[in-house]
Amino acid sequence: MKQFLKTPLVAFVLFTLTYPAFAGVTVGEKAPDFIGTDTHGITHNLDDYRGKTIILEWTNHECPFVKKHYGSGSMQSLQKEAVEQGIVWLSIVSSAPGRQGYTTAEEANSVIADTESHATERFLDPEGAIGHLYGARVTPHMFIINPDGTLAYDGAIDDMPGPNPKTLDKAHNYVRAALTDLSNGKPIRTAKTSPYGCAIKYKR
Repeated sequence: MKQFLKTPLVAFVLFTLTYPAFAGVTVGEKAPDFIGTDTHGITHNLDDYRGKTIILEWTNHECPFVKKHYGSGSMQSLQKEAVEQGIVWLSIVSSAPGRQGYTTAEEANSVIADTESHATERFLDPEGAIGHLYGARVTPHMFIINPDGTLAYDGAIDDMPGPNPKTLDKAHNYVRAALTDLSNGKPIRTAKTSPYGCAIKYKR
């Protein structure tokens, strides 16, 4: 992987915050529809994926918490598992121009290639419209949408806040557990948690 995944963490940690869950969306209610533009300039309507489980992952390739999951390969592994099950995985970048994590489409495609991401699509949301719609606050902030369009999960990717990849061995991955519950036809045992990570660098 490229050098940006090896950037020292010290400078970034000062700007990271742990946030409580916000009320942009509500588990059990219909997930709001949106139109997203991918890194090839193609627009997609969320409702086009109705009938499939959808994962929304807010990301920022310069965030140390995101680097923990991508640098270790754990995020890509989960993406691959999900996509192979027919799940739609949408990575979303809501960083504004000039702020940490912002990329042009060309730069985003380089990040995708360098990290070997298995996400279905990566949406660029520089105005923050999708992020504000869902109340996304940090990277990574994860959401799972049921095939019927209702929100099934909102929160952290796991229970080990912090940028140290060594904690992954002990982590309980909420997203993987939720997908297991759904595949077994069971209610998600933990459907809402407090996301942790870097504050999303919104335009406003």
